[in-house]
Amino acid sequence: MADRPIRRWIIWVLAALLTLLATAAFIWRDDILRTTLDPKEPFQIYSPPPAPDYSQRAAWALLPAKPEAWSTNDPPADVFFISPTTFNGGVHWNAPINDTKADRLFRRMIAPNYVGPFQRAGRLFAPRYRQASLYSLMTLREDAREARRFAYADVAAAFRRYIQAYNNGRPFLIVGVEQGGTLAERLLAEEVVTDPALKARLAGAYMIEAATPADAPPITPCRQRAEAGCLAAWVSAFDNDPQRAKDVVDRSLVWAAGAQLENLHGRLPLCFNPLFGATTTALAPAKLGLGAANATGLEWGARPPFLTRQVSAQCRNGVLRISRPKASMLKPQGDWADRQKVPGYNLFYADLEADAMARVATLLADPNYHQPAPAITTSVALKPSPVHALDGRVIRRP
Repeated sequence: MADRPIRRWIIWVLAALLTLLATAAFIWRDDILRTTLDPKEPFQIYSPPPAPDYSQRAAWALLPAKPEAWSTNDPPADVFFISPTTFNGGVHWNAPINDTKADRLFRRMIAPNYVGPFQRAGRLFAPRYRQASLYSLMTLREDAREARRFAYADVAAAFRRYIQAYNNGRPFLIVGVEQGGTLAERLLAEEVVTDPALKARLAGAYMIEAATPADAPPITPCRQRAEAGCLAAWVSAFDNDPQRAKDVVDRSLVWAAGAQLENLHGRLPLCFNPLFGATTTALAPAKLGLGAANATGLEWGARPPFLTRQVSAQCRNGVLRISRPKASMLKPQGDWADRQKVPGYNLFYADLEADAMARVATLLADPNYHQPAPAITTSVALKPSPVHALDGRVIRRP
């Protein structure tokens, strides 16, 4: 009988320890997960995954069935899309281009929500690249900056391949989201601005959720929708999240001399308001929104249902401050790592679609611009433009 109180005491102690461990794991879960994503190897001795070969279809997440030719059924421009972060990290500082989990995220969430708004404006070219891991975007260590600089070389190589083999004088848009937006800034500065003939074919550039200094953008900021060859760039925070707005300014890295990445150091980011289609500090009420969408999981090429009057937006101190959306489907979801990436919805889906099409139309209407003739002429009038599936097949718009 004397053993019973001892056993009970041991059970209580074990239960208390388990409760303490569970509580500690919950409190420090972010730090624990962050630690598991750390490659724990200096970038200087890191062996990156093999380089992609952009002459091969496998190196592209999105590529037209016949990228070197186009027909009258195709949209009038091209879209070069640079993906946001889809690779968490762990063993690698930079993602292998054949990582199945990252590719699945691109197909299920990134493409429907962030490429989708541009598919009516242009043929789609989205390279797979050895992107910096999610972990590298969560630390300011020099290793992480090296990983982000390393990723740029792939994007530049893919863009050169696109221009040399597939563009053939067509107008184009550059779209980069989050990490992809930061890489787009350098691409504009080094590959587009330095080539007058190429710059003349740029219908517009979008740096979505990516900071660029307002006092030194790579190209002229967009002031209205009926304007071509300009830059729409912004980073956002919800109105009731002042810490996020502060972090955007304090922690965002931008390109500096010598291809270095540095903090903004008190400089304000450029702020474009998608509801106005302009870089402005005016308040855009929710009634201006053409439609938000959650396209995650939709069949590629399907047009998502739009939700109107969801958010107001205003640029304040270089950050696009957005009201909380009303619909539950437009709220962050997923695990901790998912919530560190761009959300699985697009609050400005229809606004960006209209914006991109307007900028392409403005460029094509310029009497000084000469659109090259299509390689293939079709005779069927009003035939819907083809959409290229994520595996390269051609599907039709509904």
